[in-house]
Amino acid sequence: MNIIETKIHGLLIIEPKAFSDERGWFMESFNEQKFAEALTERGLPVPKFVQDNHSMSKKGVLRGLHFQIPPHAQGKLVRVVQGKAWDVAVDIRKGSPTYGQWVGVELSGDNHKQFWIPEGFAHGFVALEDNTQFLYKTTDYYAKDCEDAILWNDESLAIDWQFANIDELLINEKDKTAGTFKDF
Repeated sequence: MNIIETKIHGLLIIEPKAFSDERGWFMESFNEQKFAEALTERGLPVPKFVQDNHSMSKKGVLRGLHFQIPPHAQGKLVRVVQGKAWDVAVDIRKGSPTYGQWVGVELSGDNHKQFWIPEGFAHGFVALEDNTQFLYKTTDYYAKDCEDAILWNDESLAIDWQFANIDELLINEKDKTAGTFKDF
């Protein structure tokens, strides 16, 4: 696997090796030993995954920016297995030199990329195709009392969401009315 370090320490893009032939392709989507070695080499903590989630979104669905606060903060290893999405993580670690900065990456069933988002980041994505299916490995269980969100289009974050027509987005009420980054 190839590990790409982003401009924000701790956020990693992972490119598993896919082996293709006339039958299709095969890849190792997760290898705990290799993942742990990659994090350890970079001085990052090695997580224990406790829950897997799977979501499907129509084209134009925007979800986020979601996170959980302690004591149930979550790290997420995310990937798209079908379709295509623009995936974004925002540094919400107070005191971090990159606090308030974001990184985006295109994830798709074709490019096989994965995005490691450790605890202390808000996460969101916009589906760029119908039937976009996301898989998440999380480091803590879902805890409703610890969930929170930041407004996806907060001007102070200036996230480039990689879409042409804002009027065609499908956003649930909770995400439309999330608090601002300043209020966080």
